[in-house]
Amino acid sequence: MSGIQLDGVTKVFGHDVTAVDNVDLEIGEGEFLVLVGPSGCGKTTLLRMIAGLEAVTRGTIRIGGEDVTRLEPRLRDIAMVFQNYALYPHMTARQNLGFGLRLRRTPKREIAKRVDAVAAMLGLEELLNRKPSELSGGQRQRVAIGRAMVREPKAYLMDEPLSNLDAKLRVGMRGELARLHARLGVTTVYVTHDQAEAMTLGDRVAVFRAGTLQQCDDPQTLFAEPANLFVAAFIGSPAMNLVEAVADADSVTFATHRLPLPERLRGRVPQGRLVLGLRPSDLFLAGPVVDPSLPRLRVQPTVVERLGDQCHVLFAVDAPSYTSGHEHRALDPDMDDTQILAGDERAIFTAVLNGRVEARVGEPLELALNHERMHLFDPQTGEHLSGVTSGSGARHASSQA
Repeated sequence: MSGIQLDGVTKVFGHDVTAVDNVDLEIGEGEFLVLVGPSGCGKTTLLRMIAGLEAVTRGTIRIGGEDVTRLEPRLRDIAMVFQNYALYPHMTARQNLGFGLRLRRTPKREIAKRVDAVAAMLGLEELLNRKPSELSGGQRQRVAIGRAMVREPKAYLMDEPLSNLDAKLRVGMRGELARLHARLGVTTVYVTHDQAEAMTLGDRVAVFRAGTLQQCDDPQTLFAEPANLFVAAFIGSPAMNLVEAVADADSVTFATHRLPLPERLRGRVPQGRLVLGLRPSDLFLAGPVVDPSLPRLRVQPTVVERLGDQCHVLFAVDAPSYTSGHEHRALDPDMDDTQILAGDERAIFTAVLNGRVEARVGEPLELALNHERMHLFDPQTGEHLSGVTSGSGARHASSQA
């Protein structure tokens, strides 16, 4: 049994700086759980508490059913992979791989057996006699991961292990990590600020903000059923379009656009001011093959980004963005800082159009909108108004607005 249970785990630095606030989380045996959130949200601090590198202020941590809250790191039977690799520069790759086993006084023959097996699995056989300075970034990262693997621990803890790699290598290593986990089946807790990395790697993803767990669910549920505005804006690339709107009994209106309220939301949404969320992928080019009953938007692109088989079209709508001018923000304050030109508080929408689209800046374009997939949020608390309840982290969704 190698699952990890966190009960009310809290970390307070000094007298009043709460880095992690009352986190309840259960990580199943063999599960790959990703902790994701912006810088300073407490995800690395939580990982370090699981490892025993940070003392727990309040709460309990169990690994394999055993209470390890006050146990020294070396006694927890976990292995950690760090962001900066943490390899010993004067040792060869072979020596780095076996160092932890030597500290545990493992017999030399057993060390050699385990190191050779891991090196073969990670394709390091021809690199074992090289020192870290003679290895590429990807090779050093494989040595760091291999050093954790030879320990054969109950759980792996990984703190942004791919952040120092270039973009292409990160994508390749992401796939290797996924295949490695499928092969080993060891409980893994992985920290990243990259939501694309989180969505592609995690069996479940736990989204953090300001030390508080917002939602923990499988990636598709996080995307389709975000518990609050923060999760909705953080998960998905490009980010969800958010705009102030007004709801009545059967429609939602923003700027000059009126969208029919989906049947699933009727009677569940209070009338009046709210925040409307639309995924960029739910806006698409209008045409003869598109359902004529879908609402249309006549827009004027301000930016057109061509990405081969996709085209991202940015345009303004004559309604305030939710991130403009609010004293109380259910979004992270740093998420507002994407505007370069001051003085325009209109919402900027993004539409992701598939195929080769003839879109040009300044030339009107007609888009259709899948209003059935709209998301509606309370503008003050940030809560999702359709009453999302799925997932083990749903009860945390309204605890931080």
